[in-house]
Amino acid sequence: MSVKTIDAKLLSKMFLTGAKNLESKKEYINELNVFPVPDGDTGTNMTLTIMSAAKDVNSLDELSMENLCKAISSGSLRGARGNSGVILSQLLRGFTKVVKEYEEIDVAVISAGFDKAVETAYKAVMKPKEGTILTVAKGAAEKANELFENGEEDLDVFFRGVLDYANEVLLKTPEMLPVLKEAGVVDSGGQGLIEVLQGAYDAFCGKEIEFTMDQATSQKAGETRKLNMEVQADMEIKFGYCTEFIIMLNKTFNVKHEMDFKDYLESIGDSIVVVADDEIVKVHVHTNDPGLAIQRALKYGSLSNMKIDNMRLEHQEKLIKMSEQAGETTKEEPAMEKKEVGFISVSVGDGIGEIFKNLGVDYLIEGGQTMNPSTEDMLTAIEKTNADTIYILPNNKNIIMAANQARDLTEDKNVIVIPTKTVPQGISALIGYMPGTSAEDNEAAMLEEIQNVKTGQVTYAVRDTVIEGVEIHQDDYMGIGDSGILANGKDLEAVTIGMIEKMVDDASELISVYYGSDVKEEDVTKLQDKIVAAFPDCDVEFQNGGQPIYYYIVSVE
Repeated sequence: MSVKTIDAKLLSKMFLTGAKNLESKKEYINELNVFPVPDGDTGTNMTLTIMSAAKDVNSLDELSMENLCKAISSGSLRGARGNSGVILSQLLRGFTKVVKEYEEIDVAVISAGFDKAVETAYKAVMKPKEGTILTVAKGAAEKANELFENGEEDLDVFFRGVLDYANEVLLKTPEMLPVLKEAGVVDSGGQGLIEVLQGAYDAFCGKEIEFTMDQATSQKAGETRKLNMEVQADMEIKFGYCTEFIIMLNKTFNVKHEMDFKDYLESIGDSIVVVADDEIVKVHVHTNDPGLAIQRALKYGSLSNMKIDNMRLEHQEKLIKMSEQAGETTKEEPAMEKKEVGFISVSVGDGIGEIFKNLGVDYLIEGGQTMNPSTEDMLTAIEKTNADTIYILPNNKNIIMAANQARDLTEDKNVIVIPTKTVPQGISALIGYMPGTSAEDNEAAMLEEIQNVKTGQVTYAVRDTVIEGVEIHQDDYMGIGDSGILANGKDLEAVTIGMIEKMVDDASELISVYYGSDVKEEDVTKLQDKIVAAFPDCDVEFQNGGQPIYYYIVSVE
């Protein structure tokens, strides 16, 4: 018998299962990030975003469609992190705007909800780009409309059709974005959306999951580490080894072979991805016996790029580290005196934080490349900054959308987001601020200042890849500029100087270097001497930034 309507109880179950499925695939989605930097944050950001909403749903005292939609929308908006998380929250917000008006929803309502979801998400992005999560969402909405217009009423047929087509669109994302094709991956945000839809469909079909969340522990706004630890602790690792390899085919690998191979992998693990072309097959599986996957794969050809990670060990190490961090005591900050203008800056590293404070920042939000603060973190900072006009400096391109969302949710203060993408841009913007000048003129001046600084950041590669024609190997050092990779190699000092050479031109006057927590003082002294000698026409400044992940952050002005 076909099912034609969904009530609040079933929709709640579908949402929670979608959230849980996304969480279980989080690490795989992180690995799809194009740049091989040690931040892999798409899966994490989307998971933390949807888990914020899931927590609100799970704590509802009275379940109705209106209450459910409010919990999903509000929870995801406040918990949104990173661009992918903000877009996911906007998709959920748009969908629930339509659905909340009905006690039961059918194909017509769900189709209209998909349309509103896509419309809302596209409006939230200043320059929408195809080949991303937006494209996958739009494809799902288009298929939903097609099925509705063709008179389909059976929700099982409807959901399967939408999910299958969304998967087709996802597989086409590398053709829309050359950088995805070059890296050999699909869009990570789009994959995350697919996992939510797949989990929701599984719940519709009756698949049971255990969704647990500690409701006794209240989540205070801004406690980034604590929330991250709760989500990590909630994840039970059923299959312990993340196994990846490429099969170099020595015989025909047809559709039947692919299906048989997937069926076998499903019998020994989960999080399965098998992508085949004429000559190679890329394989990803979580399993307790990697040898079985490898043994079966050898039937089709020889193997290369083999990588096996013990996820349970990594998980335990993360939890220990997070527990230590969460156990650190913090002093309650005194109430801020009322002032006309205030500044909020995202910062990571004691040295960089001190620089921002010395430049007049009132409230520092800890975060950056490895942990994007949420919209709620931003709202907490706005609340605690006792000023009529507040400037927010995100200092990371993946945090700007969350800052904008917090601005839009604030009604009692004039919040201005200066879209700084790097720490040096944030510092330049603050230097460009002119006391006594109008907010509009200062916004224009600060925006102009960030155009005058070039940023380079040196980190390491977490995997082999090719980007913009540059071949990169795991553990290589990479010098990343405003528009791409400027240098890479095995020598940290050489890569840093090579990156700066690409940044300096005849108009350059100042080179500022902020060295990170993993750099030795003697190495800093050697590098400083070499930079001074290599660029005699520029003033050179070195400061202890204390930032993790990035050995050096360099600005050229």
